[in-house]
Amino acid sequence: MRIFITGGTGFIGTHLVKWLAQTDHELVCLARETSDVSTLKETGTTIAVGDVTDKGSLLAGMQGCDWVVDLASLFVFWPRDEHAYAEINIEGTRNVMESALETGIAKVVHVSSAAVWGTADWPISEITPMGVQRASEYARSKYEGDQIAWHLYEERGLPLVMIYPVAVIGPDDPKATGRYIENLVRHRMPTQVLTNAQFSFVCVGDVCASVLGALETEGNIGEKYLVSGANLTFGELNALVGDVADVRLPKLRLPDAVTAFNAWLLTGIANLTGRPPWLDLSVDQVSLMKQGFMVDASKAERELGLRYTPIREALEEAIASF
Repeated sequence: MRIFITGGTGFIGTHLVKWLAQTDHELVCLARETSDVSTLKETGTTIAVGDVTDKGSLLAGMQGCDWVVDLASLFVFWPRDEHAYAEINIEGTRNVMESALETGIAKVVHVSSAAVWGTADWPISEITPMGVQRASEYARSKYEGDQIAWHLYEERGLPLVMIYPVAVIGPDDPKATGRYIENLVRHRMPTQVLTNAQFSFVCVGDVCASVLGALETEGNIGEKYLVSGANLTFGELNALVGDVADVRLPKLRLPDAVTAFNAWLLTGIANLTGRPPWLDLSVDQVSLMKQGFMVDASKAERELGLRYTPIREALEEAIASF
């Protein structure tokens, strides 16, 4: 099959392109003129210059393709321009889905986030009703983009399958989870925070496997798949990081209320200076960590044949890449 991919130059996207390049599928990847496309070239991927905010480039790039994998998103917790959330995560999603319909794509795998469940009851599974609130603008915008995709599925027959990863761990991660781990390893964090907060983690390779499985599994249009390898507290994750990297963790543990106040203060300073909050302690990131979640991701095992990688192995690969 000929697969059109958005977000292929990002963290998950780079791993996915390498993963899919080992199959018999032909790859076409949307990339902006300013993007680093070295990995795409190394894998023999065809590059379609464009952007999810430019529907014309999507329509052109999808011509002759069979499947679409939509990975493009703004995954940050403190943007310099908050309008970018709507442009990419909401309107960009609309553009991809409408273009897939207009070009006759047979299947669309849209990669969302487990964070869209917000304040839902734990453990979250695919049939759990969505919570009424979400902890970050990232999660809120992803939720709205998802709703557009599901509306097009219901009203116009969009051949949609949706993947919901939790926090993704893997090598060469420049995003929030990767920076958190690296900050611990490099002794940049003077204290541990939110150590009792529950969260879920998954290896980046498992996310790639879930996407390929969702594409190749027949009869799964309209299905949702949560992808999670382990439910841990941040204290447990920290201990694993310390053990794998053989580093001492900070002995000081900041009370949650103090952490939340510091996030409020550092976000205010960031808004004034135009520089990201120190150690990523933004209101949105701390709010999401505090809210947390516990996930039952067994459906992907049953239906996609997924076998989750132990989080320790994912951490070993991530830390080795530092």
